[in-house]
Amino acid sequence: MKTTQSFLAFFVSLFLAFSAAFLGSYFTFGAIQGWYADLVKPFLNPPNWIFAPAWTVLYTLMAVAAWRVWEKRSDSPKVVPILILYVVHLAVNALWSIVFFGLQKPALALGIIGVLLAMIFILMRSFYRIDKTAGYLFAPYFAWVLFATYLNASIFLLN
Repeated sequence: MKTTQSFLAFFVSLFLAFSAAFLGSYFTFGAIQGWYADLVKPFLNPPNWIFAPAWTVLYTLMAVAAWRVWEKRSDSPKVVPILILYVVHLAVNALWSIVFFGLQKPALALGIIGVLLAMIFILMRSFYRIDKTAGYLFAPYFAWVLFATYLNASIFLLN
């Protein structure tokens, strides 16, 4: 029974993470060939094909981290509030794509990504306190969003 519950929790964790991914990508893909292609981009801007595999890995790491934290729920009363923050953070993650690519508002998106970066840092630290591996799994995500913040700010300033 515990194995079935654990598998279900893992599936739910993947579903939540990739729901945010699909929502964000819906707004992203339409803008890549149009509006985004015409922007002046910074020197370190990676090629477009990098983003989908990078985000796939990151969403998978997020889902595994959240699942590992969920599995520790009987050990810590902080698990449920932290996972609520995690779900809110997924919404903010998707919101960034909607604002940056869908609404084509890099300035507003820069504010959103700043909030997202702070949330990721809080989650990484909180996850680490509950399950060290879960915290470490968030580190590449934090680094990538820090880099994305640089890209967002540069695009805002260059355009």
